[in-house]
Amino acid sequence: MKSLSIFLAILAANIFCFAQNTPTAIIEDFIPSTCNQPGQEYPKVNSQGYARFRIIAPTADSVRVSLGLGGRGGTKLMQMPDTSWMGTTEGPMDEGFHYYNVRIDGGKFNDPGALNFYGSTRWESGIEIPAHDQDFYALKNVPHGMVQQVLFPSPSTATSRRAFVYTPPGYGKNPKTRYPVLYLQHGWGEDETAWSNQGHANLIMDNMIAEGKIKPFIIVMTYGMTNEVKFGGMRNFKIDAFQTVLTDELIPYIDANFQTVAKSAKRAMAGLSMGGMETHTITLNKPDIFSYYALLSGGVYSVEEISKSPSKPKLIFLSCGSKERPDGVKNAAIALKGAGINAVSYVSENTAHEFLTWRRSLRELAPLLFN
Repeated sequence: MKSLSIFLAILAANIFCFAQNTPTAIIEDFIPSTCNQPGQEYPKVNSQGYARFRIIAPTADSVRVSLGLGGRGGTKLMQMPDTSWMGTTEGPMDEGFHYYNVRIDGGKFNDPGALNFYGSTRWESGIEIPAHDQDFYALKNVPHGMVQQVLFPSPSTATSRRAFVYTPPGYGKNPKTRYPVLYLQHGWGEDETAWSNQGHANLIMDNMIAEGKIKPFIIVMTYGMTNEVKFGGMRNFKIDAFQTVLTDELIPYIDANFQTVAKSAKRAMAGLSMGGMETHTITLNKPDIFSYYALLSGGVYSVEEISKSPSKPKLIFLSCGSKERPDGVKNAAIALKGAGINAVSYVSENTAHEFLTWRRSLRELAPLLFN
């Protein structure tokens, strides 16, 4: 359970998403967030990373915007002469995507001005703080792959379950072409939509393929069955049910219905946060299924764990944000390398337990897979 303890410590240390250094003056160059509903002016963001909110609640007594995992932290809004409520974050936020909700007289609501994203076990409002390196996940005029929903039979859960499958540009044109597969897991409170909606995994892949940085591969994203466990009670999570769904039901379905290379040497598993913990456990339990392992803010592997495995992975990738526990990730990779294991660490600068960390991690991981 070492990886779970590390995961919980990282999670607890990264509840808040505000940057540490607060500029002395706010620059009034606010523009609508790219996560806004069509035609909505608020929320707005500026070049320093501040966010400004406007909520229409004329009869309310108090309005607060709650930012960060679980809605902790936040910004108190003030009522304006026109009866709307407005406020600006006390400090700049980290670059990238953040969940938030609105508390009106104690009730929890979503911001009507923002799009909704599944996180914290509910559909939450989302805001995007423009990143200086956002070009790698931008929507560009390049050939695009497809993200499609599939329903696969799951006898173990007596239902059909959902997965989203990214197939790269050109997939299907030659039925003889076969592709490796990355099974990519979301974090606690999220679902199988997260890596496409919040993570822009498909755009990251499209752009890297167009630039010739990676060879095309398929990505499969499914629900990790983690959200039945309440936040704070994750030590009680049992991997068995999801492991059966993934290894005995989903993987055979994908291999039967998509142009895959159905070999462990061409199969990877990665996950962020809680999905990293799932990846850690399943890859150790089933070393004959996956050859590439990646934990994104999801703990580490020890030399002892890997040495016990009957088959050694081709790659272990460990990453986190610089505001998490980067030394743990770096030291684990160094120890694994010292034991003759191909291990790579990556630290995302100036980010914490958040999607820009994981977008950047996918960008760094993808070129290392299936070589």
